[in-house]
Amino acid sequence: MTRPVTLFTGQWSDVPLAELVQKTAEWGYQGLELCCWGDHFEVQRALTEDSYCQKKLDLLGRQGLSVPVLAAHRVGQAVCDAIDARHKTLLPDYVWGDGEPEEVRQRAAEEMMATVRAAQKLGVAVVTGFTGSPLWSYVAGYPGPPADVVEEGFQRFADTWNPILDVCRDCGVKFAFEVHPGQIAFDLYSAEMALQVLDEREEFGFTFDPSHFHWQGIDPAEFLRRFPQRIYHVHVKDAVLTLNGRNGLLNAYLPPGDSRRGWHFRSPGRGGIDWETIIRTLNDIGYDGPLSVEWKDSGMDREFGAEEACKFVKRLDFEPPPAHDEGDNDKV
Repeated sequence: MTRPVTLFTGQWSDVPLAELVQKTAEWGYQGLELCCWGDHFEVQRALTEDSYCQKKLDLLGRQGLSVPVLAAHRVGQAVCDAIDARHKTLLPDYVWGDGEPEEVRQRAAEEMMATVRAAQKLGVAVVTGFTGSPLWSYVAGYPGPPADVVEEGFQRFADTWNPILDVCRDCGVKFAFEVHPGQIAFDLYSAEMALQVLDEREEFGFTFDPSHFHWQGIDPAEFLRRFPQRIYHVHVKDAVLTLNGRNGLLNAYLPPGDSRRGWHFRSPGRGGIDWETIIRTLNDIGYDGPLSVEWKDSGMDREFGAEEACKFVKRLDFEPPPAHDEGDNDKV
């Protein structure tokens, strides 16, 4: 069975969901990874209005679309972060409140618990998102953090997220953390540390997005091979390195799309990622969930790109052979 191709709506939250649903179906997608901002999915309305979730399902169902995953990146970011003015634009007013950092973190954690309960009500088994990080400012910085500071930061992460994961356990929902720069885990080894401090509890796994590994110089397929049972969701997003001897991987404060940057996101198939190896590795580990296009490309019209990306992923994906066929090609 080939995997469903879905569209992550986070980059489309400026488009009313009713309009995006129609476009998405016309482009050929089979479902949506709904973001919990804009009008795409409102967590508190889902919990307080009896018909809210069913209306969302009916809206998608009329176009033959499913919703296998909810995305809660923005609120999740505030759960463990050092809160500052940047977070205000990410959060609902009722989570931001007066902006007092510890209270913001507490309200963000409560909102993540509410998101898990809303996912259960919607019939969704996976919530994806960020965790934030009390340690990110130390990464590649000076002076480097001593071991006890790193240990304390990971313990703070565990203390904050375990109650959220308890709600996941009670609701039968898994949290797929997107390993990403700016988070508690951003590469293979920091992902190992995050799992370890959570005692490898089953509710916590990963959203695999190869674009973030590619520009760091990590082989994305190695991440899949290291965590074959922990890949709960997959993003399809490409990236390209444009190092020219003057720029670097940290991008010198330059915004997305600036030609002076050392790397850029690209529409799937137009960057440097080896998608063939990724699909084969997903087959090897038995991943059968959605392939969710997270479309970003500052040099392309997004509607053209989203439709092209859907076609690309459908051409790319293929089923592995039945187990009993293994080795048949070696027969004389």
